[in-house]
Amino acid sequence: MQYIPNIVFIIALILGVGFFAKNVKKLLRNINLGRDIDRSDNKPARWKNMAKIALGQYKMVKRPVSGIIHVIVYLGFIIINIEVLEIIIDGIFGTHRIFSFLGGFYDFLIGTFEIFAALVFVGVVIFWIRRNVMNIKRFMAREMTSWPKLDANLILYFEMVLMGLFLTMNAADLQLQIQGADHYASTTGEIMGAFPISQYIAPLFEGMSTSSLVILERAAWWLHILGILVFLNYLYYSKHLHILLAFPNTWYAKLKPQGEFTNVEAVTKEVMLMMDPDADPFAAPPEDEAEGEPEKFGASDVMDLNWVQLMNSYSCTECGRCTSECPANQTGKLLSPRKIMMDTRDRLETVGKNIDANKGVFIPDGKQLLDDYITKEELWACTTCNACVEACPIGIDPLSIIMEMRRYMVMEESSAPTDLNNAMTNIENNGAPWPFNQMDRGNWISEN
Repeated sequence: MQYIPNIVFIIALILGVGFFAKNVKKLLRNINLGRDIDRSDNKPARWKNMAKIALGQYKMVKRPVSGIIHVIVYLGFIIINIEVLEIIIDGIFGTHRIFSFLGGFYDFLIGTFEIFAALVFVGVVIFWIRRNVMNIKRFMAREMTSWPKLDANLILYFEMVLMGLFLTMNAADLQLQIQGADHYASTTGEIMGAFPISQYIAPLFEGMSTSSLVILERAAWWLHILGILVFLNYLYYSKHLHILLAFPNTWYAKLKPQGEFTNVEAVTKEVMLMMDPDADPFAAPPEDEAEGEPEKFGASDVMDLNWVQLMNSYSCTECGRCTSECPANQTGKLLSPRKIMMDTRDRLETVGKNIDANKGVFIPDGKQLLDDYITKEELWACTTCNACVEACPIGIDPLSIIMEMRRYMVMEESSAPTDLNNAMTNIENNGAPWPFNQMDRGNWISEN
């Protein structure tokens, strides 16, 4: 009977980690539906990028209030979860605070965990107030209703409950140590020093019996670790996947100048052929290019995007910094870079579910990212200023998706706004976007 809690814990741990691994496998499958792209160049710059942006959070603090609070919550969440290692060992072997043999250093660790737990709790409360009471504009956009709004709040509630359970567990443990309960005796004698926050909660439990305190401490312990496992598996369904993906997302981010767009290799070859005076336009193409369907220009669905762009969509935390910096959005146009990323992720999830339902094969469902999720009006509202890319705290690139979908509309559908079509026609006929004959282009000089 004494081993039943250990067995139950091991089963819960295996189920929690196993389900998480299954979702990670599905996540990687979905990301790899995208086209291949090589982002392995300049590794020193990529490591620096990841250390500075994902680990160092330097882009977060460009908005000091939310940035500093986020750094506190981020550091606290990481540091407190070091304590999970001890919980796992205790759960498997039936021990209690197995690392307490470290003495004063252990007291220092627990004290640090508690201080960060309190800071995280306060930070999360501030975030909840900002999101639900202050009604900050970037949290109130049309795409931030229904599930996105609920998801954001659920994460905050999760973190508040986890921090509360951690401090309750320690407070009950502290009261048991004070009472000298068996299995809870302090090994260092520095009881209060190890619990700088929960020592103020422990007096609430003074009137409780030892058996009641043990039940309270064990309940908080179990709910804390089970809550962590639930939170871990909730990440896949949440915008908080950035906790896991921010690091690879910044490592694989584009290093080229933001204003530099990619060229279509097939088009580049055609242009070079046209400019080569020695080229034979009637020559047969090489064997490796002679067969197969012609390459699709641009993107109309998620499978046409590259895998980094798909990873970007899963990495988006929906903070809205990109949209709040977008000049098109500021002037009332439909474009929201955040919505571009959310729509891409939603479509990718739909495609993934289609593949799951059809035993690993995607069956066309009559829908695509263009028109069914993202409208042409949104795409043509973009000024390509890169403000969204610059604003993103983890280097997500909504503009690259917009440009690929524009490329599809122009090169595959011959669909573009009238003004743009006129400009392209003028360039073709007159060598300039203005409707003047080449012979008349210098006439403005004589007018002065």
